Amino acid sequence: MTMASIAKLVGKVALITGASSGIGAGTAILFCKLGAEVAITGRNVENLSKTAAECEKGNGKKPFTLSGNLNDEDFVKQLVDETIKHYGKLDILVNNAGIVKPGTIETTSLEQYDEVMNINVRSIYHLTMLAVPHLIKTKGNIVNVSSVNGIQSVYGVLAYCVSKSALDQFTRCTAIELAPKQVRVNSVNPGVIITEIHKRGGMDEEVYQKFLEHCKTTHALGRPGHVIEAANAIAFLASDSASFITGVMLPVDGGKHRLVDHMPTKYKGI
Repeated sequence: MTMASIAKLVGKVALITGASSGIGAGTAILFCKLGAEVAITGRNVENLSKTAAECEKGNGKKPFTLSGNLNDEDFVKQLVDETIKHYGKLDILVNNAGIVKPGTIETTSLEQYDEVMNINVRSIYHLTMLAVPHLIKTKGNIVNVSSVNGIQSVYGVLAYCVSKSALDQFTRCTAIELAPKQVRVNSVNPGVIITEIHKRGGMDEEVYQKFLEHCKTTHALGRPGHVIEAANAIAFLASDSASFITGVMLPVDGGKHRLVDHMPTKYKGI
């Protein structure tokens, strides 16, 4: 039995960021198959439309889509306002959007650091802040998509690691703050999942394939993960099947967080 088989989302409205590709797209599609209605956002308009089409196949309902930059405060407010206007409520917020930039303390510029932190932390803080009043009304929940890099030190992606550690602390703190109002907050912490994020972070195809091969040694299960495996965990935490779970960082990483593998190689990263 998969997590998705016990996680039903019928009647729920979910807002999912970073839904134009990767884990965000896979989560949106799975949520629709489980009966949810979704609002999805991403920066790539064409890919977001493809996600929307797949979502519609899942439950026969066209999702609400809005493309924009989560660093734009006016856009974030518009996203929340129009989601509520469209659906009338919000039950689930999935903070999935994120970026990675390679670099160490010697090579990461302040500009790169700010770019990573603004998307991976600040935009999530802002969106969550605006969504919380609506989640309180529905006694809903939040799932933040963090990383095993928030748990474990990894060479060569310093700003990314810092951002995901910050996101995990954000999860813990908001879980305690919102628990009295019956709003749950959890994180999933994926290991290497086969998506485009590594290539967008600077890897070419040859290096990426070698990186995936290297993952066989850095993940206890001997392989990288697949989008559906991360999406299943998100769906479980977002569902009533996880009704007594809050403040949790759930590794979805094939056991990577249990292995010590911190020495630098040219294939290291998320």
